[in-house]
Amino acid sequence: MRRTALAALCLVAVAGTALTGCQPGEDGKDKASGSPRQSGEARKTEANEPFAGLTGGEITERAVAATTGASSLRFKGEIPDEESGGTLRIDLALDKKGDCAGTLGMGDRGRTELIKAGDTLYLKYDEAFLRAQSEGEPQADVDAVVEMMAGKWTKMSATGADAEDIAAFCDLDEVLGEARDGSSDATRGKATTVDGTPALTLTEKDGKDRYTFYVATDGEPYLLKLVSTSATDPGSVTFTDFGKPVPARKPAGEIIDLDALG
Repeated sequence: MRRTALAALCLVAVAGTALTGCQPGEDGKDKASGSPRQSGEARKTEANEPFAGLTGGEITERAVAATTGASSLRFKGEIPDEESGGTLRIDLALDKKGDCAGTLGMGDRGRTELIKAGDTLYLKYDEAFLRAQSEGEPQADVDAVVEMMAGKWTKMSATGADAEDIAAFCDLDEVLGEARDGSSDATRGKATTVDGTPALTLTEKDGKDRYTFYVATDGEPYLLKLVSTSATDPGSVTFTDFGKPVPARKPAGEIIDLDALG
């Protein structure tokens, strides 16, 4: 369980790097492209869009403020995981109260449903996940765990040592905290859409690493999508459901109490 949570945190690190990694260049130039900031003539052509006259860095600052200011959001994406060699897939809604609901998956190594409601963490593992996490254990023990837990909801205290990593990952303030620091020298790109929402494309480079992110141009300037081609942290993530209630409720039916089992 802890391995999955730590791998999931790497995905958010991708977003944090792109949004905070670079400082403004000297002489009003963008370090990523080496080109002067937009001319007055170029700014005139943008008069009909909400970011007219703003540099890529200034737009990024607005996106960071709007996104980190949201009371809740949902993010979905995937990123290679070096430890397992697989691909981590995340679909998680979370809020600033620390509640969350969604799924974590690792290719053919299984999938976990999770809900954190208040001080309780609920988890439901599939058979593939349980077997992958029990590699090297006696076969009889693994089969017993699968028989007892596969496809069934379990619960544990969210403040316990076994749950602390995932519980922290459910706190929106904790997940996006680093995105508030630093500045950006992103370069403006073309207008586009992300799942039907009008957006502006921005790009940023850090050495050989390249980040492309998309900021909403309709309503609040939320960050809608981030794509990283970083050699160390490649991946992509989309952000939706800003301000919507997180469906974090106690599951119905029988629940195995892992704390009681020790």
